[in-house]
Amino acid sequence: MMRTFAFDIGETIVRDDRYWNSWADWLNIPRHTLSALVGAVVAQGRDNAEAVRLLRPDIDLAAEYAAREAAGRGEHLDDSDLYPDVRPVLTALREADHQVLIAGNQTRRAAELLRALDLPVDAIATSGEWGAAKPDPEFFIRLVDLSGTDPSDIVYVGDHPANDVLPAKAAGLRTAHLRRGPWGHLWADDPAAAPADWRITSLTELLTLPIE
Repeated sequence: MMRTFAFDIGETIVRDDRYWNSWADWLNIPRHTLSALVGAVVAQGRDNAEAVRLLRPDIDLAAEYAAREAAGRGEHLDDSDLYPDVRPVLTALREADHQVLIAGNQTRRAAELLRALDLPVDAIATSGEWGAAKPDPEFFIRLVDLSGTDPSDIVYVGDHPANDVLPAKAAGLRTAHLRRGPWGHLWADDPAAAPADWRITSLTELLTLPIE
């Protein structure tokens, strides 16, 4: 039976190191300081952008993002940002005749950069393109439409219980919670992740899950 595997982006497909380091460098903030604050706001269940606002309370993030792009210091992704298991697992899933999608809370620019990596997937989409971000149910409506299949035939893989597991389950998808990155590790044993159909520590485990 063909199954659709849909993947979150940040800390599932790509590491967030470059993203946060580039913001720290742009704002002339020690990288460790911003990294520690990101961890703090994550532990409090707050949006990670609040870490920047703690350091620059009056910051206009959209304006700063545009300024970075204009200065040639905007978003960047290359193969070094991918986790090592990404290409092999995506390739194996495609070779097993599964549909493979990438869809997460990222900008339009991030979607362009991901497509330029020529990953072995059927489609890539981001919240910036859809105008709907997780955990908004509209995001998963768009994802189901993109897949062209029933929600129950989709396995959504992500690291964040509140943004990935819970809303995907509410939309009728099956879920795999990935213990990766700060969110995945912090909430690996949290009850919020309990509804996940599977808990994994590597994408490689998807290849042997008892999915029917």
